Amino acid sequence: MRAVRLHDHGDADVLQVDDIDRPEPGEDELLLEVAAAGINPVDTYFRDGSYEPVGVPFTPGVDFAGVVAETGAGVDGFSAGDRVFGTGIGNGGFQGAYAEYATVPTDRVVHLPNGADLSEAGAAGVAAVTAWRALVDHAALDPAEYCLVHGGSGGVGHAAVQIADAVSARVITTASEEYHETLEDLGAETVLDYGRDDLADAVLEASDGGVDAVLDHRLDDYLQFDADVAATGCRVVGIGENSPDPGFSNDGAARSKDVSYQFMSMFNTPDLRVPLRGVAHLMATDELSIELARTYDLEEAAQAQRDVMNDSVLGKLVLEP
Repeated sequence: MRAVRLHDHGDADVLQVDDIDRPEPGEDELLLEVAAAGINPVDTYFRDGSYEPVGVPFTPGVDFAGVVAETGAGVDGFSAGDRVFGTGIGNGGFQGAYAEYATVPTDRVVHLPNGADLSEAGAAGVAAVTAWRALVDHAALDPAEYCLVHGGSGGVGHAAVQIADAVSARVITTASEEYHETLEDLGAETVLDYGRDDLADAVLEASDGGVDAVLDHRLDDYLQFDADVAATGCRVVGIGENSPDPGFSNDGAARSKDVSYQFMSMFNTPDLRVPLRGVAHLMATDELSIELARTYDLEEAAQAQRDVMNDSVLGKLVLEP
């Protein structure tokens, strides 16, 4: 089979397509014919060694969707021909989706309903599971609450807009003007240009005085902002930052409203199958769609990893072997 591989850690140029033997599934694994593999920033961190180094050579890719080709001897509940999808981030995380075939542990894969698209599902894992964990598990978002999603055009952001809308929350999000109409179609009640000078005032006006939950992907930029636009009892879930030292300029704004902060990593998901099943249901009922900004083949994997770090797009990038 053909697979994208790297033999040394480095920049995107270390990625190459090799002809290698098709793997055999282990006792509790599925052999998957890969239909689509999402391109994520985390893939580049494993590639360049920023994250705990993976032994080389290896095939990158943590998000996947496809059709079961073979099952391990100890596998129950899956059969050849089943459509499945999943993601590998977590303890003992899976790598290897940038290939024609991959072996996948059954503790991070679920069935894909017939109504869901394989390519969208292949790009869903990290983005949609992160959004689900943030809003459903950590923020415990309720119907009619105001939910602010920073960066609604991103992979996590556009999934979060739809998940919040699916629970009947009132969604406010930020994005470049070119993405406003699409985000409204995806379920946002209010879309604001993140660069406007009066952004805090606009959020407060749109939320009748304060938001009940926030999904923040850039804590170093918005930690204080979140406190300023919060309603009493607001839950802020932080999933990332550009600088590792975010801080308040006035923490009284948070204390005076009993704002709670939850900083999370998808790595700590106790059972990836739980949010994956929720995501699968929303995809099958057309309440969640993963916008595919671009698709790539195996030979374009290096360019895909450059693009995921450098380009602004709405939605996700996906590799289709």
